[in-house]
Amino acid sequence: MTFGIVAGAIALAALVIGSEFGHISGTQLNPKLVRWISAGVLLVFGLIAVERITTAVGMIVSNRFSPVAGSGVRVMSRVVGYLFVAFAVLALLEVSIERLLVGVGLAGVVLGIAAQQSLGNVFAGLVLLFARPFGVGDHIRIRSGALGGVFDAWVRDVSLTYVTLQTDDGLLKVPNSAMLAAGVGQLGVPRPPDATDAGGSPPP
Repeated sequence: MTFGIVAGAIALAALVIGSEFGHISGTQLNPKLVRWISAGVLLVFGLIAVERITTAVGMIVSNRFSPVAGSGVRVMSRVVGYLFVAFAVLALLEVSIERLLVGVGLAGVVLGIAAQQSLGNVFAGLVLLFARPFGVGDHIRIRSGALGGVFDAWVRDVSLTYVTLQTDDGLLKVPNSAMLAAGVGQLGVPRPPDATDAGGSPPP
């Protein structure tokens, strides 16, 4: 974490130096070198900072909540961090990013429409992981018309896309968006000794 912060500070310093002392449109060589070198330093140390900081934040979230939540935070933090570094390098080199932003925006809209259900499950999974209306091993009662009414189940696993439930009829994988929309209550009854998880091993 400390090294990541130091790398981030170096990347920020490179961005400031390149912006203040580099002029890529000038005719002299030195300002151009300053800007290109600053862009290289920004890229290298920016990526190092993103990787180290996201790893540290992911570990903190994993310890406080769950490994799945930590993985989700790491993925989202890396995407945001890499985009920030990329746009900062392009801005430092005075590359026009207006058309790039338009292209990224259009691609984002198309991908968002195509993967609407999957993205909805991912965001619903993050809400469930942080709000924690239930946890792995809990015995819960679910009320949902979309899921067929009222039924009881034991929570076997919570991922970024599905909640795995142990019901009287066997294992059931429910999309996170459906679980988020359902009414869920804790029953406080311990799991039966013969219940098995999704991998077939006995519960801890």
